[in-house]
Parts: sequence; structure tokens; C-alpha cells
Amino acid sequence: MENIFEISQGALENATSFDIAKATAKLLDSKKAMQIKVLKIENKTIIADYFVICSGNSSTQIKFLADEVEYQLEKGGVPFVKLEGSDSIEWKVVDCHDVIVHIFSNEAREFYKLEKLWADAEEIDINDIICNN
Repeated sequence: MENIFEISQGALENATSFDIAKATAKLLDSKKAMQIKVLKIENKTIIADYFVICSGNSSTQIKFLADEVEYQLEKGGVPFVKLEGSDSIEWKVVDCHDVIVHIFSNEAREFYKLEKLWADAEEIDINDIICNN
């Protein structure tokens, strides 16, 4: 039986922003998000420490991913979790203060090119996050 990743109650109450970014990337991977990237932006801007960026195949999957991230992070004890872009079917943002999660359609991701905009940010190897606990 496949083990579905779920954040346990209160598990992230005192977590670092990197721990939250890792937990989010693992959650998105378990829910079949595509092209997941984690960018360390803490030395580039004051808006956050990390961006977690991914794509969904449809507006339904994008909404599901955003809702699931919001729910699991709140359950995990992350303060200040806020879902943005509730009217958009192309781009949802889950703002966790120090970690900002961007969930795009493929078309919107190509149009906004956040990875190119933040090209000087350090990219964390997603395989290291997914494969290591």
C-alpha cells in the first residue's frame, strides 16, 4: 500500500522555514504536483526565505493542491497560512510568511517565469528533499 504523506498535528509548530519548505515539497510530490522547485531567496529579498513552485495539470488539481497545502500546514501548526488567488484557475499562492508556495498551470508558469525572475536564487535539489527524511 502506498504511504500518502501527511503532516501530523502540530509537527511544524517550531519548524524553520527550510523545514516548512521541505515538508511542503514532499506533500506536493505525494499529491502528484509537477516540476516542483524550491528556491532559497532569503538573501535576495525580505518577502520570504523560500519559494516552493510547482505546476498542476488542471484547474481542479491546482485548487486541490493549494487547498491541501493550506490545510496540512495549518494542521501542522504553521502560523499565518493564507491562500491567495482564490478566484484564479491559473495560479494559486499559499503564503506561510517565510515560505511562499506558488501553484501554477503550465501556461501561467511559462508566462510568469518566476524561476527566471529569481535565477540568482539558490535552487534546493528536490531529489534530496523527497528521498531524505
